[in-house]
Amino acid sequence: MEHLEMRRKVIIMLSIMSAMLFAALNQTIVGTSLPKIIADLGGIEYYSWVFTIFMLTSSITAILVGKLSDIYGRKPFILLGIGVFTAGSLLCGISGSILELVLFRGVQGFGGGMIMSTAFTAVGDLFPPRERGRWQGIMSSVFGLASVFGPTLGGYIVDHFHWHWVFWIFLPFGLVAFAAISFLFPSVQRKEKESIDYTGSLLLTLTMVPLLLSFTWAGNQYDWVSPEIIGLFTVTIVAFFLFVATEKRVSSPVLPLDMFKNKVFTVSNIIGFFLGAGMFGSIMYMPFFIQGVMGTSATKSGFVMMPLTLAMVAGSTISGQMITKTGKYKKLAMLGLFIMVSGMTSMHFMDTQTTNTTAILNMILVGSGLGIAFPIFTLTVQNAIEHKYLGVATSSVQLFRQLGGTIGVSIMGSVMNNSLAEHFNKESQKLVASSPSVTPEMGAQIKELANPQVLLNQTAVLEKFSALPPESLNMIKQVLGILRESLSYALNGVFLTGAIVIGTAFILTFFFLQEIPLRTSNEEKNTSHEQASERKLG
Repeated sequence: MEHLEMRRKVIIMLSIMSAMLFAALNQTIVGTSLPKIIADLGGIEYYSWVFTIFMLTSSITAILVGKLSDIYGRKPFILLGIGVFTAGSLLCGISGSILELVLFRGVQGFGGGMIMSTAFTAVGDLFPPRERGRWQGIMSSVFGLASVFGPTLGGYIVDHFHWHWVFWIFLPFGLVAFAAISFLFPSVQRKEKESIDYTGSLLLTLTMVPLLLSFTWAGNQYDWVSPEIIGLFTVTIVAFFLFVATEKRVSSPVLPLDMFKNKVFTVSNIIGFFLGAGMFGSIMYMPFFIQGVMGTSATKSGFVMMPLTLAMVAGSTISGQMITKTGKYKKLAMLGLFIMVSGMTSMHFMDTQTTNTTAILNMILVGSGLGIAFPIFTLTVQNAIEHKYLGVATSSVQLFRQLGGTIGVSIMGSVMNNSLAEHFNKESQKLVASSPSVTPEMGAQIKELANPQVLLNQTAVLEKFSALPPESLNMIKQVLGILRESLSYALNGVFLTGAIVIGTAFILTFFFLQEIPLRTSNEEKNTSHEQASERKLG
């Protein structure tokens, strides 16, 4: 599709962005809404699962669809993705429990993985690497637009309407996106000589699912050395070795292992793993801090988060233009990662006295750094491999990023839960010890408050205990204060962990990422022998 006239390319890009906007709006609206959804459905222990299941299913789908789209073309999979995502959104809105919501978010993830994988790969079909920076910046603006309207609208909906509308309000966008792709996106003929690696696909799934489940459950539902966790790791290891053995002998592997012999490809994906872990694991908990610790309403929480996305759009747009103009990307990547580390480190020092202004400044730092660095590592991978591997290579970027995000969310969730419980128990025991008049009934009520979701609706909690004597009611207020401090303390640990993880990505970029010239064509014959040798897979 590289040789299509520019007008046709622009039309195709508009259809791609319409699909991405639909998926992104549904994703971004959930962040600020989830605390209120949890307050209604309960089950805060499954808070991270609402995100984890989406990343798990989208990761599996992305890598499988990446290879299939190289065979069948991008169009059928982006259409299927829109259909599945729309169905998942509809089902999420009728969830009657947190477990149902988690299940239906998994359905959304299958669709989302197809949409994002094929969308970014299609850009690679349309434009050579040297020109992609500009277009990836434009595509990032779609996420920015969704991130501006999504959280704000999500907060408004849960403050004024039923939260079910969070998942239903954008369903018409799905129909529009489906129609746009159907009529505007070109179809391609199947590559008849390509076979489908069913065994490798199954083994890859059996490698990823137990791995992610083990990181999700370890330290929460089960001990790290429990039979359940050891069993999951064992399944992962066995499936992985069988997967490698299978990929070495099949003619058309679902994930060609020769690509990992390319240093730029491998290093970029490792960096993407750490970037995903730090980004998803930290930013996901920011609305919890704003609403639970700072006491900001869900609607205003969306406005506090808005500068992050505006900064991200600005950063990605400027970064993309500079890459297209200069053909250089390494220094920009390092700059973006450094700014992200600075922002997350600042978030670590926030507390119960933090103002919205301070939170916004920190959000701008993190967002601008993210916008500068995030698209670069997709570009480095696409530039380093042959065009015939474009689909599976682009999907590998999403796979490693999502793997990092899933593991990062799980680990940081454990950090938050353990730190919060330890700090709350310690401080509440001090309070009880200093108040000898505390009755066993009051002690039970204090334990009942040892749940951060009560901070999302403190008015209802105080109304529940309004019949208590003034002394006891004052005690309840003190316990709520301790809970706020405990949640702040726990989230400080989450943000610091995120800063360390992004710092690791910075170090890897500085020492190991090789900067090679960006190709000016998708055709190998138009590149120099020197550039081709840099991208050689074997």
